[in-house]
Parts: sequence; structure tokens; C-alpha cells
Amino acid sequence: MSIRASATRSPTASRAWYRDRVADDASLLLAWRNGDRNSGEALLDRHFKALSRFFRNKASDGIDDLVQATMLALLESPERYRGEGSFRSFVFGIAYNVLREHYRAGARALDPSTDSACDQAPGPSQAYAEKAEQRLLLEGLRQIPLEHQTLLELYYWEAMTGPDIAAVLGVPVGTIRTRIRRARSLVEAAMRSVAADARILESTVTDLDAWARSIRGQA
Repeated sequence: MSIRASATRSPTASRAWYRDRVADDASLLLAWRNGDRNSGEALLDRHFKALSRFFRNKASDGIDDLVQATMLALLESPERYRGEGSFRSFVFGIAYNVLREHYRAGARALDPSTDSACDQAPGPSQAYAEKAEQRLLLEGLRQIPLEHQTLLELYYWEAMTGPDIAAVLGVPVGTIRTRIRRARSLVEAAMRSVAADARILESTVTDLDAWARSIRGQA
């Protein structure tokens, strides 16, 4: 079932009006759950790009389907957003669960704490990476456990705080700083194992934060 089939459109309201209307995400979700399709489309408009970015380096294809599955799970989930933490962390928490279910349904079920995106689908799409350093970093991210990859991408690409990342991953907030350091160490080791050009490797490792953040605008 598509989002467009999940609720009835108000005959007098336009999608553009809903998209541009000043309304918080929680209110849009509540209205959507009460049958207002325009609110659902407005919510999708707000989060589509970030969700696509979230799935793109973790799944080889079916990105739009995974975004759709996330939005439908958001609609149908018995869990309610209670204002604890950001709404974005609530959305990404659902997206992370959708991704794990996608992995479980694959040819080989994966454990996100130990297995990587590359274990399920070798050969990432790097069409949106312009620089060699960005391509190397994307490949390195796919080589490390999914949980660590997700943590770094939320930290760099979505500028999420420690509490919000903890909410997405379902881990203690006090461990996030240590986990970030561990994830950075893992991705650097992964890049060293796959890099073909020592100069590109050195450039990427030396300025990892800047290269990681530079990918966001292209993804």
C-alpha cells in the first residue's frame, strides 16, 4: 500500500499549502494518522531527502521502497512520539528498524553489530561522490559493522546529538562518545585495507571530518 492510498485527500486543501504550512512534525503525523493524506505527504516531503541519504550507502537498490516502508511504519506503528528527544531521531529509529528487517530478509541474515552493508550487497553506488576521497570514505563506511556505519553517518550527515543517536540505535547515551571513536577507528582501518592510492588515503584520513561532512550535500 502506498502513502497516497493510505488516507483520504481533503477536497479543499492543496499539497503545497500543507507542505509550506508552519506545523510541527508530530502534529502532521497525528493528522495523518487521523486520515489526512495531505499531512502525510507533507511529512514525506520534509523527510524524504534525509531518509534517502540514510539508505543510499547501506542498500544496493530499492531506496524508494525503503523510504516508503519507513513512512508506512511511521503511520501504522503503535508507538507514539511523546516529545522525548527530537522527532528526527524518532523517524530515523524507525528507518533503522526497517533497514534491519530488510537485511534479515536478504539472502543471508546479518547482525548489525558485527556485519556490514558490504556483506549483503557488495559494490556500493557512489554516483553522488565527486571526489576520490569521498568514494574511499563511502567504501570504508560500507566495510564496517552496520551499527557503526549508521552512527557515523547520523553524526556527520544529519548532525545528530549523542542523545538522538542513542535513541536511533537503542543504546545507552553514555556510550556514544566512545562508540564514535571506535567507529572512526574502524572506518580508518577499513579505508587502509581497500585504498589503492596512498595519497588519497592520507588526504581522507587526515581530514576525515571535513570529507565526511562534504558528502552530505551530494547525497
